[in-house]
Amino acid sequence: MAVERNTYWLNAGVALAIGLVLSSIIFGWFYSKTRKGDEAITVTGSAKKRIKSDLVVWSAGVSAQSAQLTDAYRQLSESVPRIKQYLVSKGIPEDQMTVSSITTTTLKKQDSNGNDTSEITGYTLRQEVEVRSKDVDKVAQIAREATELINQGILVESNPPRFYYTLIGDLKIEMLGEAAKDAKLRAEKIAASTGNSIGAVRSARMGVLQITAADSTEVSDSGIYDTGTIDKDMTAVVNVSFAVD
Repeated sequence: MAVERNTYWLNAGVALAIGLVLSSIIFGWFYSKTRKGDEAITVTGSAKKRIKSDLVVWSAGVSAQSAQLTDAYRQLSESVPRIKQYLVSKGIPEDQMTVSSITTTTLKKQDSNGNDTSEITGYTLRQEVEVRSKDVDKVAQIAREATELINQGILVESNPPRFYYTLIGDLKIEMLGEAAKDAKLRAEKIAASTGNSIGAVRSARMGVLQITAADSTEVSDSGIYDTGTIDKDMTAVVNVSFAVD
């Protein structure tokens, strides 16, 4: 009887040990699978495209100064039509021009300390002619040559033209798609280097667009929109998190 009891307890112990081993294997497998499914890899993808501005906004300011307000106004009213005529002769349609309202500055005599007194010495009137055109190259050239008007006795000030790309909304979707492809490619390479593969997208976040001068390395957390150059680089960035299989 003692031998039988010992055999019984021995068999029970072996069975218990085997059970514990199997339980550990099953738990370990389940834990491993659960942990692996929870793993994720987050990468940044980007896409860059060279674009050319398709809209230019340029303005030329003209001013007139005289002791009498009426004289200053007369000078201004003669100069503005001549500017418009000059632009038409350069190939700019009149319907692409906008003339601003007149701004008036009253000039006053100063005392010995450089402070204005109540005595009026004259008036300065100013007006601007603005051009909005799709003919970017032509207007850019005219902006450089507009000082020719000075030789005609017109006190004109040519402001730097501003260049825009009006199809950003459409291009943005395409660029984000390219950036997402780049992010996926990067994630696949990183996962493969550790013997894994990527799964479904966990999350995705779009970065700010950077529209910079061509070949510029400038970036900003709030985004850049360069308006000083005709040719620009548009860069889109996305941050994507992938599950690891």
